[in-house]
Amino acid sequence: MRARRWTTWTRRLALILLVLVLLACLGAWLLLRASLAQVDGTRPVAGLEAAVTVARDAAGVPLIRGANRLDLSYATGFVHAQERFFQMDLLRRTAGGELAELFGPRALPLDRARRLHRFRARAVRALAALEPGERAFVERYVAGVNDGLNALGARPFEYLLTGTTPRPWRAEDSLLAVWAMYIDLQGNQEPRELARGWLRAHSDPAQLVFLLPQASRWDAPLDAAVAPAEAPAPATAPSWWGMAGERAASLALLGRGDMVGSNNYALAGSRSATGAAIVADDMHLGLQLPNIWYRLALAWPSGQGGQRRVVGVSLPGAPPLIIAGSNGKVAWGFTNSYGDYLDLVEVGTAPGQPGMVRTPAGWERPDTHVETILVKGAPAERLDVRETRFGPLREAGGKTYALHWVAHAPGAVNLNHLRLESAATLDAALAVAAIDGIPAQNFVAGDAAGNIGWTIAGRLPRRVNLAAGSDGASFPMLAGEGTATWDGLLAPEAYPRVVNPVDGQLSTANSRQLLGDAGALLGDGGFDLGARSSQLRQRLRELGPRTDEHGAFAVALDDRALFIAQWRQRALAVLDERALAGQPRRADFRRLLETSWNGRAGVDSVGYRLARNFMWALHDILFAGVDAQLKTLDPKATMALANPRWPALVARLLDEQPAGWLPPGQRSWRDLQLAAVDRVLAELERDGVPLASATWGARNTAAFAHPIALAVPALASWLGVPPDQLAGDSHMPRVAGPKFGQSERMTVSPGHEERGLYNMPGGQSGHPLSPWFLHGHAEWVQGRPQPLLPGPARHTLTFMPR
Repeated sequence: MRARRWTTWTRRLALILLVLVLLACLGAWLLLRASLAQVDGTRPVAGLEAAVTVARDAAGVPLIRGANRLDLSYATGFVHAQERFFQMDLLRRTAGGELAELFGPRALPLDRARRLHRFRARAVRALAALEPGERAFVERYVAGVNDGLNALGARPFEYLLTGTTPRPWRAEDSLLAVWAMYIDLQGNQEPRELARGWLRAHSDPAQLVFLLPQASRWDAPLDAAVAPAEAPAPATAPSWWGMAGERAASLALLGRGDMVGSNNYALAGSRSATGAAIVADDMHLGLQLPNIWYRLALAWPSGQGGQRRVVGVSLPGAPPLIIAGSNGKVAWGFTNSYGDYLDLVEVGTAPGQPGMVRTPAGWERPDTHVETILVKGAPAERLDVRETRFGPLREAGGKTYALHWVAHAPGAVNLNHLRLESAATLDAALAVAAIDGIPAQNFVAGDAAGNIGWTIAGRLPRRVNLAAGSDGASFPMLAGEGTATWDGLLAPEAYPRVVNPVDGQLSTANSRQLLGDAGALLGDGGFDLGARSSQLRQRLRELGPRTDEHGAFAVALDDRALFIAQWRQRALAVLDERALAGQPRRADFRRLLETSWNGRAGVDSVGYRLARNFMWALHDILFAGVDAQLKTLDPKATMALANPRWPALVARLLDEQPAGWLPPGQRSWRDLQLAAVDRVLAELERDGVPLASATWGARNTAAFAHPIALAVPALASWLGVPPDQLAGDSHMPRVAGPKFGQSERMTVSPGHEERGLYNMPGGQSGHPLSPWFLHGHAEWVQGRPQPLLPGPARHTLTFMPR
């Protein structure tokens, strides 16, 4: 009897526990749902001139319509906050060095590095310098952001999971979001210069010129200038050449430093079906959920009896501008320009000058600023930042450097980008680009009359005493007065331009834009090899005299392996009968190079993966040792960063085979290449990957997620993308990696936006319970374009004046 009662109570207790668990799950689910965005209904708002509507289509893309631009700024802020506030918070905290306040001590190293730049203080000063109308534009956005955040039924889910509370948005935070892009797009210039400084200190001048060529045969400059002759290989290599180092974790993994990207291109009206220009843009960035961009269209009265409409992508958190898009008369897009915008200026000290440093302008006493870093779960940390007129001071390799970076200059961030929304001609757009307060970008634009042009958008340093085509500022500058660092910002009228080339096309892809006199204005901040740029140019020519948006869009999906094909040929050449004798694994390697190859970086290709890994194995044999040395200066410093043209250097060595450059331990250049093949085989065997199954797709599998998955790994599958195998790679237009790739694909002809096409890797919402969290991801993977303009309204939220 007691046993039955015990069993009955046990069952009841189990049922009660189950009910409690279910209630807890239901409560958690309801709480999460409470933080979803409001998409329907009416809200009264103080300060509006007239009603504003936010009409979302089936993909969650809004058309925001109102009476003026200030009202639209408010509505954009409301929408951004409700869909993307945590993303916005990370942007401002990344620039401001305030991540430890959310994530605790593990974020301190990053915060210390960011606080060195004191971007929050700079943002406050930049905000004070805005014109009254610009300040009002930002403040209306801020009002919308805070109203949108407060209107949620619960804190955004990320704060529930981290046990933190979102901080209200401030006007300077929107400028910090732009500085976060400076960090993302130009943040590698400091470790690059440190790496190049080490190479200069450990090589003689002839060796250095050979190791760090200014250009290669892959370059596709816009000015069609002739590349300088290649320097001959000196008789001997530096003492560090080919030194042993730690083996890379695995050739099968990414993070090898070769993922650089962004394409933009334009076809003139003479090459389009409508007579208007066609502009295409696919900015390559680190991928995560939500996607960095938020797509939208804005419409308001033109003041001339009509309507003005702008469509494109915005950056949540930044001032609510259309970053890349079309205004009906002009369309524009960007790629990172990779000019030289930062100088490491070594400063001197002397026992007789305590507290003083010697800068290019003479001796000075740095200002000291105290930065307080708040840390979740730990005491706040104090950081003293010493700053000279040439920038803040940092230590590296036993030396002290001033960071003389354009991002620190007054005017580095401004709201001039807003003027693109009203630019009616190509010339007007190019003029805006030269005064734009953004990280310097390749700006390609086209207008409804069919004109196309290129220039740099963003602030450029004014360099003095540098010869045409010189890259002399891309090394750390030695201590001493009179050092020729940059001096102020370049005047807008001095910006280089290319307008209406005779072949009716323009394209950039992060490689060297100019080889002529204008090239010295930009310098070399890490230009890409140029293979992707050359392939992009060739593919555009193949479109012929008349094309449409679909034809132009397809160029961004070009995954032909023109660059890696040459490394495949090298591997096949060395794997001859003598190399295969008694080597069945090498024989399998050669067979798969021949049979599992279709000339593309396709997901089913084993041959592509083997050929690519062969090239990288050669890199490791030659540069693993020096990479270990460079990382003592900065974790990001590598030979590939110092010289993105390293594959061209290795190809020259294999062709010319200079005896003095044969690495230690190698009997011949043939043996070196066979050692690279064997290293690829050994890596795959170590990782347990059967050779026949080593497809490119198995390695190149999407693996990006919401950043909160790093803090709560158990939720990674819920907060990430499916493990889609991705076609494409670096050195071709379709750049694709597990966590890096085309953050958007946009093709549009101004005046014909209804024909525009678009893709992006994630949806509009940052909330995993939203139907728009992953909406469009499958189309991005498959390269199936969707309409750029929002479709028919499925939901409408209306703001009414109060």
